[in-house]
Amino acid sequence: MKRTIQLATLALALTSFAALAENIVMVGGESMFPAKNIIQNAVNSKDHKTLVAAVKAADLVDTLQGAGPFTVFAPTDAAFGKLPAGTVETLVKPENKALLTGILTYHVVAGNLTFKELAKLIKEGHGQAALTTVNGAKLTVMMNGEHNIVLKDTKGNVANISTYDVNQSNGVIHVIDSVVMP
Repeated sequence: MKRTIQLATLALALTSFAALAENIVMVGGESMFPAKNIIQNAVNSKDHKTLVAAVKAADLVDTLQGAGPFTVFAPTDAAFGKLPAGTVETLVKPENKALLTGILTYHVVAGNLTFKELAKLIKEGHGQAALTTVNGAKLTVMMNGEHNIVLKDTKGNVANISTYDVNQSNGVIHVIDSVVMP
């Protein structure tokens, strides 16, 4: 009887641990915890150092630590590396803060739009949906296969979402492979 109770307790603990682990997504080699906010998680991702530096330069840290909810399309360091040489260094200069802020807020949509919700909007839009970003410009989302959503910016450039539904206490992050431009 005692052994049965111990095994039942162990089984319950393992089930609880598995359920907890299912909600934790790895990004940039680190765990992203749903109980933390966007900034608290982003600073730990080894793949988002450029994005974090840009958010700091644009003074958007407090905003992205706010209540939200926000949907953030987060370009990786490799995505920033696709920009022409010197672009990032120029954007983070104090005199370019407004331009940097406009680009960064183009990667943010008000609300908590998971993969499932984005796919539903695309279906309702007969293959695409226009999202209004925090900077006011439109960002188009489209399906590219059954489980691949792509973003199309105002200039016609496309970014793929590589990691979906990184849940945060104040929204959700989707990792993208290119920087989108308003």
